[in-house]
Amino acid sequence: MGVTAVAERPAAVPLTDIRTGIPAAIQDAYVAEHPDATMYHLSGWSEVIGNAFGHRMITLAAMAGERVAGLLPLVFFDTPLFGRFSVSMPFLNYGGVVADTPEVERALLSAGIQAAREARASYVELRHTRRRFDDLAVQTHKVSMLLPLRPSAEAQWTALDRKLRNQIRKAEKSGLTVQAGGAELLDPFYGVLAENMRDLGSPVQSRRFFEEILKAFPDRSRLLSVWLEGRPVAASFVLWHGGRIEVPWASSLRRYNPLCPNVLLYWEMLKFAIGRGFSTFDFGRSTPLEGTYQFKAQWGAQPEQLFWEYWLADGARLPDRSPKNEKFSRAITMWQRLPVVVTRVLGPVIVRNIP
Repeated sequence: MGVTAVAERPAAVPLTDIRTGIPAAIQDAYVAEHPDATMYHLSGWSEVIGNAFGHRMITLAAMAGERVAGLLPLVFFDTPLFGRFSVSMPFLNYGGVVADTPEVERALLSAGIQAAREARASYVELRHTRRRFDDLAVQTHKVSMLLPLRPSAEAQWTALDRKLRNQIRKAEKSGLTVQAGGAELLDPFYGVLAENMRDLGSPVQSRRFFEEILKAFPDRSRLLSVWLEGRPVAASFVLWHGGRIEVPWASSLRRYNPLCPNVLLYWEMLKFAIGRGFSTFDFGRSTPLEGTYQFKAQWGAQPEQLFWEYWLADGARLPDRSPKNEKFSRAITMWQRLPVVVTRVLGPVIVRNIP
């Protein structure tokens, strides 16, 4: 799957109303043709979020007559630790408002705020790639790392620096092999992810979450895994929409780092993307100048600022879910000491409340 032509959007007509529950085909057709829409605006996420987490999700659709003029997906949380809040889109890198005009954007924001008030939410978090509402609070602590892809794997290889090429060759000579597939690779992927997240001190998502994504988007998702002597040592989960392919989740086992499995994994993902005709490889979000940022930058990826915008109820503060938050530091240290089998049980219970 590669770049497809985007139909010219019809001229804007006056907004008539805002609805929920529009047919999935109509929602997805709008997402397919709007240049600012992401795959996280597709209708399938409602089933993913509901089945994997049990959270309530609505998609507000701005209508101009019988034509969609904008969308805002919202997921509602009611948690013992963080209280009530709403996010578009949680657990993912993008979301927020997508609309034909600034007027429609504002109308969707107002409808989202009203829905949040009715749910007694303390805030609404909108994950945007540009500043849309100057009157909202904003956090700019994250960037996406984007790499324009060359037309061939050979050209991409030539663009890599010598260090990366040597690491890829080392991985290949070390007997590492790579597989790409679907649900049959879910267990290897999840095993590597769970151990890596434990080492990082973070709770892991449920296996059900990834299973539901594969089920909802079989033609937009792929798993890749790196193996050594029959054991998975690195793995990733890629998703795509339009001309962009994204890797929201990638992990490797630390004890195999000298063999460079993570580097081989990313090289194979780049080859996969080029082979399918994508124009942009999205390495996912990072904190500027930290380790993952530097790793992605060495491939030639450039940062794109992310803007997480917030409506705050009276008296509410901006959320701080950063691992650097002092109140989480002891929990992170304790988590790193737990057996992986324990974190696989406890992690999903915790992380379902942390978007």
